[in-house]
Amino acid sequence: MNCDSMPKSLFPGFSHRRLGVHGITVNAVYGGDGPPVLLLHRYPQTHVMWHRVAPMLAERCTVVCPDLRGYGDSTKPPSEGSHEPYSKRVMAGDQVELMRALGFERFAVVGHDRGGRVARRLALDHPDAVSRLGVLDIIPTRAIYGTLDQRRATTVWRYFFLVQPPDLPERLIGAAPDFYLDYTLNEWCRTPAALADAAVAEYRRCFDPATIHAGCEDYRAGASIDLVHDTADAGRRIGCPVLVLWSAHGIGSSYDVLSIWREQADDVRGRALDCGHFLAEERPDETVAELLAFLTTEP
Repeated sequence: MNCDSMPKSLFPGFSHRRLGVHGITVNAVYGGDGPPVLLLHRYPQTHVMWHRVAPMLAERCTVVCPDLRGYGDSTKPPSEGSHEPYSKRVMAGDQVELMRALGFERFAVVGHDRGGRVARRLALDHPDAVSRLGVLDIIPTRAIYGTLDQRRATTVWRYFFLVQPPDLPERLIGAAPDFYLDYTLNEWCRTPAALADAAVAEYRRCFDPATIHAGCEDYRAGASIDLVHDTADAGRRIGCPVLVLWSAHGIGSSYDVLSIWREQADDVRGRALDCGHFLAEERPDETVAELLAFLTTEP
């Protein structure tokens, strides 16, 4: 199945494109009218995770939802020992070129989890391109590794499992990919029934061996080259306004989320939503209300 045969009902009125940018092909949907906003998805999903949010945002914004490199129907490039092809710096570069190819030099970006890490790096590396930054249910990777205790380490076990050398996690996940994917969705979603069957079918379709490997490389980069970049940039701050939304039953129970993000930027606002990790699918109306208030109000 390619992007043109994806169920159109998930993104009514949106267009599909496959664009060559940054040496890869990025699969994306886009629609709406108004100020541009780029929505970046999380592991182990695709752009489809925005299917409840994007159409509502598109009533007032131009919304672009790509598959990150390594995910969905975007290119899954080979990696290397440094894991640089899956660094958040390189992944952010993909998105800057994608938005330029669509005619947008400056835009807001909202990322969930892994997509939020790409969005944060995008705001740091390309401040002239990013007008506003929204991050859903994450704290920066350095803060996760720097505040570990037994309870937190047990909760974020993928930060240690997926980063193991190739191809140990790939083989273990690949032995029962549907089981692993369903386990992950059920573990992170407070009400798994909230996930639409059509969306879950897309996540399963795309969870092939190449994607499994790319997801591991995404995490391996997070435990290596991304930390090198973040350490080098430890003194830099995000210059644009930042909105942080998080799950009351996820990271909100383990971290002082706003305080951590205020170490990264001066203008930070946000709150917890009463849901699990999948804010955009479990609480789409609240998520949209918060995003629109942030994206369409003058700073």
